[in-house]
Amino acid sequence: MKLPLSKYVWFDGKYSLTKKATIPITTHAIHYGTSIFEGIRAYWNGENLNIFRLDEHVKRFRKSGQFYDISLNFSDQEISDAVIGICKKNKIKESCYIRPFYFVGDYGISLHVTKSAPTNVAIFTFPFGDLFDKNGITAGVVSWRKFSDMSTPPQAKMGGNYLNSIIATQEAKRNGVDEAILLDHNGNVSEAPGENIFIVRNNQLITPPLSSSALEGITRDAIIKIGKDLDIDVVEREITRSELIISDEIFLTGTAAEITPIISMDAVKINDGKPGDVTKKMMQEYTNIVMRKNQDYVHWLTEAY
Repeated sequence: MKLPLSKYVWFDGKYSLTKKATIPITTHAIHYGTSIFEGIRAYWNGENLNIFRLDEHVKRFRKSGQFYDISLNFSDQEISDAVIGICKKNKIKESCYIRPFYFVGDYGISLHVTKSAPTNVAIFTFPFGDLFDKNGITAGVVSWRKFSDMSTPPQAKMGGNYLNSIIATQEAKRNGVDEAILLDHNGNVSEAPGENIFIVRNNQLITPPLSSSALEGITRDAIIKIGKDLDIDVVEREITRSELIISDEIFLTGTAAEITPIISMDAVKINDGKPGDVTKKMMQEYTNIVMRKNQDYVHWLTEAY
């Protein structure tokens, strides 16, 4: 999928024309997946471009590299300023997706990556709308399992980790559904390839715990906080596979996916096959927040201008 990239990117502290931002073929990350990334949304409300939970994204950005002793050689403030700056430099006045990433550069073929290994940092952006149909998508459990802390840290947003997501997505598409659901190493529900999962059962909003190899998602965290503020009983616990098809509602959360209803799971219609009341409430709350219509959560927004 070719992206409508902005004219300028931020690369190692400087703005560069996108077409001139190149790296050598000996870049370590190309060979071994030693890259760290974030996905950040910014929303244009007709007056301002509001970046959603920028501070949280930047903190996780650094922490992901720490699992592997990969150095981010810019301060959090410098990265935050660069995210804001790339929007300004490209004069973005529409909702967009921002991708910061850093990676081990020209380091040969050694697998002994240390804090002294050379790294590069880049940030690009592009206009972005809905990833999925907000009227609801189909999903199915795939045979591939989500990796766990027994093999690779699930909380690190590493490029190499997402090969697991790619192979799960491929299987889901072959099975004729829109999105995959992965189980953890114990056979309980973990998450989707790029999203966390929530179900609604018996008036509870339920999501898998981090021990089920679920990413500590920033949108996941937002929904947990919003749910509690709305006096919804929010529970983090293991979810069995069989619970999915008897759920009252299911939805996915993620920066790209935002709040996406699942209306069919493993070819079984969820409830009446339409987004449920809790899901619709969360979708509306999320929209109001990112469009700066809810002052209770304005601290989650950073104005680019």
